[in-house]
Amino acid sequence: MNRAYPSPRALLDKYGLRAKKSWGQNFLGDEEILDHIAQLAVTAPGERVVELGAGLGHLTARLLARGARVVAVERDRDMAAVLRGELGDRIRLLEADAVKLDYGALLGGEGKLSVVGNLPYHLTSPILFALLDRVEVVSRAVFLVQREVAERLSAEPGVKDWGLLSVLLQHRADVTLERRVPPGAFLPPPEVESAVVRIAFRPPRAAIVDPARFRRLVKAGFAQRRKVLANALASARLAPPERMAAALADAGIDDRRRGETLTVEEWAALERALEAGSR
Repeated sequence: MNRAYPSPRALLDKYGLRAKKSWGQNFLGDEEILDHIAQLAVTAPGERVVELGAGLGHLTARLLARGARVVAVERDRDMAAVLRGELGDRIRLLEADAVKLDYGALLGGEGKLSVVGNLPYHLTSPILFALLDRVEVVSRAVFLVQREVAERLSAEPGVKDWGLLSVLLQHRADVTLERRVPPGAFLPPPEVESAVVRIAFRPPRAAIVDPARFRRLVKAGFAQRRKVLANALASARLAPPERMAAALADAGIDDRRRGETLTVEEWAALERALEAGSR
């Protein structure tokens, strides 16, 4: 950028706006943190980057400065007006719902996308599930999320934070918690600490047969965390009890364990065993 990008307060005042609490708007203004996120998201000039919830454009400006070709997604018309006023035709502005994006259409058959954004808590899971459905067109995602969410996504088996999204994401990606971000870095400050998480997509960690069944299986295993696997999976009725028991045995998994103790590889082995038992 040839000039310093205005602060969140300056831009809100300039356009006569206020952060909308109902939309989960907290604008990151810390320059060092913004630069770090941009570095994680853009590894080379010319990369196509989709920014979810571009807001006032602070991260957008830094993505552009690194040579990215930016598709800025922003559903709030007030924020879209700021982006048009400050960044103009330097970006492709898409006024759309980030949860419903067609990443393949945005790519246009050219390489892969990088996805980045400051995600409101209530949209984090839907957006991550949407990305998992299109991993073939996304190389990496860098998200600013609530710290507790970042800890769950990057957790390891056997701890309380290990859950459905931990398994599904780590089956297809390397997930790292890059840094914590204090409330004071935002305007207005949120009530919780945030963190930057990097999700680098790669080939599956372990083979599965049916991705939809794998997702249903893992979801069932965590739906009632206090139950042992035999009971939790029986409640979900994914297969006749005798078939599920045989699949657990074939996968070498003790049915008295709880879902949170299983590794990605064990969940995958159980899914394959279910497939083998259905023949």
